[in-house]
Amino acid sequence: MIFASPLVGALRQRYPEAHIAWLAEPPVRDMLSRHPDLDEVIVWDKARWRALWRERRFRTLGREARAFLRELRARRFDTAIDAQGLLKSGVWAWASGASRRIGLGSREGSRYLMTEVIDKPAASDRIGFEYRELARRLGLETRPFPMRVGVSPEDEKAARSLLHDRGVAGDYVVFCPFTTRPQKHWFDESWRALAKRLQRETGLPAIMLGGPADRPAAAELAGDSAIIDLAGETSIPQAAAIISRCRLLIGVDTGLTHLGTAFERPTVCLFGSTRPYLRTDSALTTVIHHPRDCSPCRRNPTCGGAFTCMREITPEAVVREVHRLMVRPGPRPDSDTMTVL
Repeated sequence: MIFASPLVGALRQRYPEAHIAWLAEPPVRDMLSRHPDLDEVIVWDKARWRALWRERRFRTLGREARAFLRELRARRFDTAIDAQGLLKSGVWAWASGASRRIGLGSREGSRYLMTEVIDKPAASDRIGFEYRELARRLGLETRPFPMRVGVSPEDEKAARSLLHDRGVAGDYVVFCPFTTRPQKHWFDESWRALAKRLQRETGLPAIMLGGPADRPAAAELAGDSAIIDLAGETSIPQAAAIISRCRLLIGVDTGLTHLGTAFERPTVCLFGSTRPYLRTDSALTTVIHHPRDCSPCRRNPTCGGAFTCMREITPEAVVREVHRLMVRPGPRPDSDTMTVL
């Protein structure tokens, strides 16, 4: 969602009178609804449909699905863009009733639901490169190509209350250590050492964010350190609100880390098994990456769990980047700056 968000502004610039809608699941609705170029967020409550299926409430599920499809088709969309390229997203592009259905690198059989498929470009070290190429192939402007996400006043208030309850009244650092694959993680001892160094050298407390599934790992990581553990205690929009106000963000290759770039906060990204974006289009985002012969291994690490590419990233190296970022005056004038709502 974060990387694809520039498509909305590019579409609005090309088609100023168009009605532009985004079909999304509930967790990201609030962030999308603050986009100035988006007319509507259509919410698909996938979690509820799954729950109805598990509970064998098939009649209720069928009734809700039919009603949702009727509402979707009643909008009479001309074009549907499947920027995800998966079967679950391709089905909705087809179900929209749009006569023109464009897929990006459509796979899992979704290409048969499209009227046009744009192949994904060759891998690039530039942030959001595949969505830039999609925009270019659609005849849209890609300079600038700003990521845009928003925070509602309600989520800001909830975030401030949560920070206040944890004794955080001023500036703070955000840690985003968790993602779905262990080979993308940094090591607990490195996070603890980093938190200690930052506390000593900057006086800033470290706040750790994550989802409900990250709670056990977060509790183990925090241990008896000074890290303030908020993993699983925020919604995604509330976590975004915390990030939007932070003095600094440090994280692995995960969505919360990329929010730091979208909000133009000083951000240090730690990459290992995945192919990093080295050109971030932001003077306030830097990437630390130590490529090896096996890089990027993505989902198939060959190191037997050593994860050497991540282990070679030291707290000292991160601190050096932190000090460099925190004295920068702002975005480069010749860069495609990321915009904050």
